[in-house]
Amino acid sequence: MLSADTGPAVANMPSVPVPRAHFENPPFRRIPEFYYICTFLNSKKMEKQLFLGDEAIARAAIDAGLSGVYSYPGTPSTEITEYIQQSPAARERGIRSRWCTNEKTAMEAALGMSYAGRRALCCMKHVGLNVAADCFMNAAMSGIHGGMIVVTADDPSMHSSQNEQDNRFYGHFAMIPILEPSSQQEAYDMTYDGFELSENLGYPVLLRITTRLAHSRAGVTTRPPQPQNPLQCPADGRRRYILLPVNARRRYRELIAAQNRMTALSEASLYNHYFDAPDKSLGIITTGLAFNYLSENCPDGFTHPVLKICHYPLPDRLVRQLAETCDEILMLEEGAPFVEAQLKGLPGGGTKIKGRLDGTLDRDGELTPDTVARALGRPAGTYYTVPPIVRKRPPALCRGCGHRDLFDALNEVVREYDNPKIFSDIGCYTLGALPPLHAIDSCIDMGASITMAKGAADAGLFPALAVIGDSTFTHSGMTGLLDCVNENSPVTVIISDNETTAMTGGQDSAGTGRLEAICRGIGVAEAHLRTFVPLAKHFDEMKTIIREEIEYRGLSVLIPRRECIQTLSRKKKEKIK
Repeated sequence: MLSADTGPAVANMPSVPVPRAHFENPPFRRIPEFYYICTFLNSKKMEKQLFLGDEAIARAAIDAGLSGVYSYPGTPSTEITEYIQQSPAARERGIRSRWCTNEKTAMEAALGMSYAGRRALCCMKHVGLNVAADCFMNAAMSGIHGGMIVVTADDPSMHSSQNEQDNRFYGHFAMIPILEPSSQQEAYDMTYDGFELSENLGYPVLLRITTRLAHSRAGVTTRPPQPQNPLQCPADGRRRYILLPVNARRRYRELIAAQNRMTALSEASLYNHYFDAPDKSLGIITTGLAFNYLSENCPDGFTHPVLKICHYPLPDRLVRQLAETCDEILMLEEGAPFVEAQLKGLPGGGTKIKGRLDGTLDRDGELTPDTVARALGRPAGTYYTVPPIVRKRPPALCRGCGHRDLFDALNEVVREYDNPKIFSDIGCYTLGALPPLHAIDSCIDMGASITMAKGAADAGLFPALAVIGDSTFTHSGMTGLLDCVNENSPVTVIISDNETTAMTGGQDSAGTGRLEAICRGIGVAEAHLRTFVPLAKHFDEMKTIIREEIEYRGLSVLIPRRECIQTLSRKKKEKIK
C-alpha cells in the first residue's frame, strides 16, 4: 500500500490550487495531497518520522497537549497506548497511560479527565465500543469540556476479531463528528487538530481507523508540541453532566441544533475534497483508506470525478455536486456500506449507485487495489503466487503454554459425561477450539463464558463449564460470576490465569495477584475456590480437582495459574541483559 504523502498516489494527483490561508487557519485546513505546501510553510517547526498509523495517532495526541490516554488492549488499537507508555516525552509531561480494566471504565475515565478541562484520548478496537457504548452515547448528550477523541480501530476481514462491525454507525447514531484518515499523515493531523475540533464544538470526536492503516508504516511530518490544558472544571457542569430528564431533554435539543454546524465544518474541511475530471459517465466516492486503493489504480491522475470523504457528517453539498454531474456513482469504502446506504436518499433518486449493496464489491471483507480495479472494470494484477507446497497453518497455542495442559486434563474428564459443554471466552485459550484440542463449544464476546454457562445450567444442562482468562475475567466476567453466586448455580468456572493479557502482547492484567480475593469478595465459597499449577506432571491432580468440582452441584471456581511462556521468556532475556 502506498502512503498518501509519498509516491505516485500523490505525485500524480490532479493539480488543484489551494490558497495559503487554508494552511493558516486550523482546524482542518490540511489534507495529504497538499501536505508538501504545509510542510514548506512550516519547515522550521516540523520533522518527519516513520510511524505506524497507531503510532502517528499516539504521537499526535502527545504533541497536541494530551493529559491522559485510557484504553483496554485490543488489536489493532493496542500500539497507540503502548507508544505513549514508552514515550520519553509522555513521561516528562506526566501523561497518564496505564491500561484500564475494560473499555467502559476507559471511556468514563476519559470523560472525567475532559470534565476537568484536560485533553483525553480513549482507544479501543471496534468491538470494545460495544462495551463502552453506554458512556459513549451519553457523552454525546453531556458534551465535553477538555478535548476528547475516541479512537475505534475497526477490523474488516476479521483478522483478529469475532465480527467486522463498522463503528461509523456508532458515530452517526451518537450524532458526533467522525474522522477517518486515509493515511498515516492524516491520522496524525486529524488527531492533532481533532482535540481543537472537539473543544470548539463541545462534543467528543470519533476517530475511525482500520487494521491496514493501524499496522502499516509511512513517513509522517510532525508539528510543534502544545502545552497541556490547565485544570478547569466547567462552570455549567451540573446542568450538562447530570442527565436527569429535565437536563437531558435540553441537551438533546442542543445536540440536534449542533448538527448544522458540524455539517458546515465537514463541508469546509480539506479532508473532504472534490477532484474534478472530464469523464462524467462515472463519479467515484471514496472514504478513508479506500482513497489510497483508488489512487494506486490511477497513477496518471483521475479520469472520473472523485469525492474523497474523510470527515463526517456527510458533506451534502459535495455529494450533490457529484450526483448532479455524473451518470452513475461508484462507492468505495472500507467496511460496511455506511455512506452507500445514505446515498440511496439523494434528491431525485435517479443516479445509479454501485458498491457493496448491488454486488459490484463484496459485502464483506477488506478492499484491496485489486478489488477496486475490478470495480472500475480494469484488469487486476497478480503480483505473486503461492507455491503448491505451502499450506495454510492455523494458529496454535504456544509450546509450553499452561492452557494446553489445562485443556488436556479438562478434555479427559468431560469425556466421562454424556453431554458436557464448555463455554469459552476471548483470549489465547480460544485456540482450544482448534485441532488437536477441540476443547470448547462457544466463544461469543468478552465475559460471555460464565453467563452462557449459567443460562445453560438454568436450562438443565449438566455439566456446564466456563473457561475464561484472568484479564477477561476482570474485564467483564465478574458480574456474571456474581449472578452465579446469587443463585449458587451448578456451574464450574475455570479462570485460566497466565498473569498477563497475553493475546494482545503481554500487557498488564488488572487481576494479577488478586483473583482469589476478588472471587471471595463476590461471594464464592472458600471450599469451592481452588487453585493448581497446570503442568503435565500434575495431570492426575488436575483431573481429580476438575472432576470433584463438576460433581458439586453448585458454583465452583478453579484457578489454574502458570505465567505465560512468552512473558516469562521476555523476563529471562531482560535479566540476562
